[in-house]
This record gives sequence, C-alpha cells and structure tokens, in this order.
Amino acid sequence: MVRASEQEQESYRSRLFNFKWRNNDNNSTTRHNKSLSVETGLDEAATGSHDAEPLTIIHPSQGPPLSRSAADEAVLAALAAAQAREKQLLADMEQMKERFSKLLLGEDNSGGGKGVSSALALSNAITNLAASVFGEQRRLEPMPAERRARWRKEIDWLLSVTEYVVEFAPSQQKNKDGTNMEIMTTRQRTDLHMNIPALKKLDAMLIDCLENFKDQSEFSYVSKDSPDSDGKRNDDKWWIPTVKVPPDGLSEASRRFLQYQKDCVNQVLKAAMAINAQVLFEMEIPESYIDSLPKNGRASLGDQMYKNITVDFFDPDQFLSSMDMSSEHKIVDLKNRIEASIIIWKRKMVYKDSKSSAPWASGVSLEKREVFEERAETILLILKQRYPGISQSALDISKIQFNKDVGQAVLESYSRILESLAYTVLSRIDDVLEADRAGNKRNTPMEAEDETRVGSMTLSDFMGWDFDQAGNADLESKKDLSDDPLVKEKLSVVTTKKTSYLETLGGVKSPTARH
Repeated sequence: MVRASEQEQESYRSRLFNFKWRNNDNNSTTRHNKSLSVETGLDEAATGSHDAEPLTIIHPSQGPPLSRSAADEAVLAALAAAQAREKQLLADMEQMKERFSKLLLGEDNSGGGKGVSSALALSNAITNLAASVFGEQRRLEPMPAERRARWRKEIDWLLSVTEYVVEFAPSQQKNKDGTNMEIMTTRQRTDLHMNIPALKKLDAMLIDCLENFKDQSEFSYVSKDSPDSDGKRNDDKWWIPTVKVPPDGLSEASRRFLQYQKDCVNQVLKAAMAINAQVLFEMEIPESYIDSLPKNGRASLGDQMYKNITVDFFDPDQFLSSMDMSSEHKIVDLKNRIEASIIIWKRKMVYKDSKSSAPWASGVSLEKREVFEERAETILLILKQRYPGISQSALDISKIQFNKDVGQAVLESYSRILESLAYTVLSRIDDVLEADRAGNKRNTPMEAEDETRVGSMTLSDFMGWDFDQAGNADLESKKDLSDDPLVKEKLSVVTTKKTSYLETLGGVKSPTARH
C-alpha cells in the first residue's frame, strides 16, 4: 500500500512537470491557452489525441500553410492601397512644406533676408509651374495624365493661399435670449471670390479642349528634318512641328470641329485677358516708375510721334501705319512710350488745381490734354488686341515686381498663364487650318472667305470688333456740318475709336472704360 502511494505521488509529480513545461512553451508562442484545463492538457500531451484539435495551438513554422480566400486577398489589396496612399500623402505634405517654406523666405533659402516679397514669390511660383507643365505646347494633343495630375495638385496648393485673404462683412448673430446682434465676420475678398472660380473654369476648359484631340486621326505632325516635311515653314517658329494633312484636305466634320474648338479657346482668351487687364489696372503704380518718367508727354513720345497724336484730326489706323512695328522689340517700345505719356497726362490733370506749384504744370489746356490721353489709350488698346502674345510693358512689369497684395499677385499670374496657354492653343489650331487651306486643291468661294476671316488678321479682326458703318457715316456728316473745332475733334475721336471686346464680356469693364 505504501508502494502504491509512492507510485501515485511519482505519477502526480510527472504530470505536474509535464503541464508546467507545456504551459511555458505555449506562453512563448501564444497567450490564448489560458482556458485550457489541466487535465485536458495532460491528456493531450500524454496520448497525442486529435480529438480537441480546435484547442491545440500549432506553431506557425511547424503547422501546414493556411489557404487564403478571395476576401482575404481583397482585404490585403485594400490595405496595400491604403498604405500607398498614406505614403503618397506624406510625400506630398513634405513637398508642400518645402514649397511654402521657400515662398515664406521669398525664394531665398539661405534666410539672409535678401528674398523678394511674398506676393512676387507666389507670382513667380505660378509662372514657373505653368512653364514646367505646359511648356511650348507644340502639338494639339492631350496632356499626359501624370502632368495633368501634377498641374492640378500644385496649382491648388498655390491657390489655397487666397482662401485666407479675407475682408470683414457685417452679419447677424442670434443670442440665447432670442435677441439679434450685428457682428463682423470674415469672408474671402470679393475680387478673389469672383475671379478664382472663373479662372479655374477657364483652366478646365483649356485642358478639356486639348483632351478633345485624343481621337483625331486626320492630321499629324512631322519634324522639320523629316522626309515628309515640305520644308516651306519659314516663320520665326521654326522649332514647331509641321502639320501634315491629307492631300484632299480635312473633312468637313473636322473643319467644323476645329472651328468650334477655336471659338471656345477664343472665348477663354478674351476672358483671361479681361481679368488680367482689370487686375493690372487696379494695381498701384510704383513710385520708382513715376520717378523714372520724363517731365512731359512730348519727351516720352518723341517729336514726330507727339505731332502725329496732337494733330487736329486723328486717325489711329494712320498713326499705326506710320510706325515701325517690324519686330517685337519695337512694338514693346511703342507701348512703353504711350503708357508713359498716359501716366504723365493723368498726373497733370490731377494737379490741375495747383498748377503754380506742381512740377507737372505746362501750358497745354486741360481739355486738350484729356483728348490726347484718350487718343493714346485708343492706340494702346489697339496694340493689345492686335498683338495679344506680345511681351509685357515696362509699366506692367514694374507693377508686378513692386506689388505687395498677395491676392492681386495670384489673380494676375494665374490669368496671365491662362492667357498665354489659350493664345498658344489658338495658334496651333490656326496652324492646322492653314495647312488645310494650303493643301486643299479646291479653291471655292467658301474657302476664300475662310482665308480672309482666319488667315489675314488686320487691325481689329482678331478679337471680333464690330463696325457700324452707318453710324460712322452719320457721325462724319455731323462733323462736316459743324463749325465748332472742339465738336469736330470729339467726333473725330469717336468715329475712329472702336468698341473693345473687354466691354462686351458682361460685368467686366476694361481699364479704358473706367477712366
């Protein structure tokens, strides 16, 4: 009996040791075996039975491979996509921090205080982004998806600054006791609230216009050195690929499609030019520009140009025909001289009440000076319409450089790059239409009319100025019948001054109309 008791104690010690070893081993691999009973664990360890297989813990390296269902694969794919998005978001945040830190430092990463103003830095950032994304836009083809996504992402970063350019506006607040109290709240500045959404719409219209050319197959592009090139391109855009059309020309459907796209882009160009002209007009003229002006309009224009503007009966067409505009440099120089004379005459009219002490005083009467200013503004407006892609004048560059208003800087730069892109797309469409007219052997009256309308841009054809011949004839008859020189002078100006396209856009007045 004593021997039996000793055997029972030995068996109990063996089982207890076996349980402790298995418990320690399971704790190193998993912690889900706390619900296992001592007897069950001892029985399974002793017998190796598989009856309680769901409760048995198998080490991953020793067990059979688990089979993944389709749901598991979908979950893993979703997790991988979420991790990729999170990684991309973190990368975008770092890039955005780098961009805005550069803007805050005024493009001076050294931190030495030699940077430009925040407004100019933001304007340069928008301009450089457009140059890197759009480039020359040599072909009528859709933008690559990567470039389009980059443009939309980074331009939204830069435009987000305008959400914090606010103004105070009165509002009503209802108290707990039911009474109303007038308070001042902040809202986005009115000019930004109106123009930023409009510019975004124009931006989307231009990109959609390029996207519409993805399925076209009637015309193609060949390089200048290609054997298929006819080698007849002799303009200053020699690096632009030559358009190749079928020998019989484009189909009628393609012509209508191109004309429709041209009209759409032309409307975008008009709207962008109107917004840009309005913003530039509202910018303050820097003192440095005013200090650089000569004392009078004659010194700014020159004797011959001043004589042509101050004649008794002024004709802007005749004036422009007498000017040498054979190069872009000469056109910009003419714009600079005319803008300087306009500023001088305006300042003299402002100081009309203190002629004796003002340095701008002269012997020209106020009425004549007003007529001269109106003539100069007419010439300047015609130049802007005839040459929409010309470089900016010295006054515009000075305004942009010394501007401190961040909102105006964003509006000016965004509208300017859209204006440039629209003009480039319009030029590429004209290249295709010109190639179609040159390659088409049939010379019908409709084509001749098309060529006059599209190919030969005269004084005011580009932006669609309308002429009322009957009204002009009536004014001419009144001018002949009148004996008053001042009436003749005013009627002469009215008959030659055209209606600006800026005044027909609705809601957006041109700088000339605001004087």
